[in-house]
Amino acid sequence: MADIDTSPSDANQAAQRIEAIRERIAHAATLADRDPATIELIAVSKTRPAQAISPLIAAGHRSFGENRVQEAADKWPDLRGADKLKLHLIGQLQSNKAGQAVALFDAIHSVDRPSLIDALARAMDEQGRRPDCFVQVNIGEEPQKGGCAIADLPAVLDRTRDAGLPVVGLMAVPPLEVEPAPYFALLAKLAARHGLAGLSMGMSSDFETAILLGATHVRIGTALFGERA
Repeated sequence: MADIDTSPSDANQAAQRIEAIRERIAHAATLADRDPATIELIAVSKTRPAQAISPLIAAGHRSFGENRVQEAADKWPDLRGADKLKLHLIGQLQSNKAGQAVALFDAIHSVDRPSLIDALARAMDEQGRRPDCFVQVNIGEEPQKGGCAIADLPAVLDRTRDAGLPVVGLMAVPPLEVEPAPYFALLAKLAARHGLAGLSMGMSSDFETAILLGATHVRIGTALFGERA
């Protein structure tokens, strides 16, 4: 990791936060009769400065999530250094940034429309790089959120497969301030119906419920980094 100093104290505190989350993941996984090792903890580092992220890297964490291509492009080259990190794009992606996203990210969680599918396929073919892809579903049918409509999911999946995208699962963000379990259960049902093993769902406030209902990737920000200023 290049030129970003991390004190032993900061790394130790980060390690304690990570361990606390991993214990909660393990507990939920045990209740669901699942192996905790099959659940990937994505530290959501969007809007966090490099100085807040580097202690988690120093503590051994290797999976991070960003919302915006440009923000990630600005801060991650120095953070990555020689470390083998996995970077997930969990925010909406404009088709004209597909090439940058393919170059920078190891997984893209917001595939949701034909124009983006086509742009990603072109970029992957040009670069010879194939990040894992999750199709995002607008599980609560909210107009302000990204994701394909539930009714459109079969067609979107057909388009991704025809384009050769490596689709590994589905992603969703349930509506705020309502019980998320029914939405997680619905996403799991849709994934099973279409033969997909990956489920990117669950955040700081509800990841244990998501794990009970099959989450394979949980996106944790506040519980690892604290409240934003």
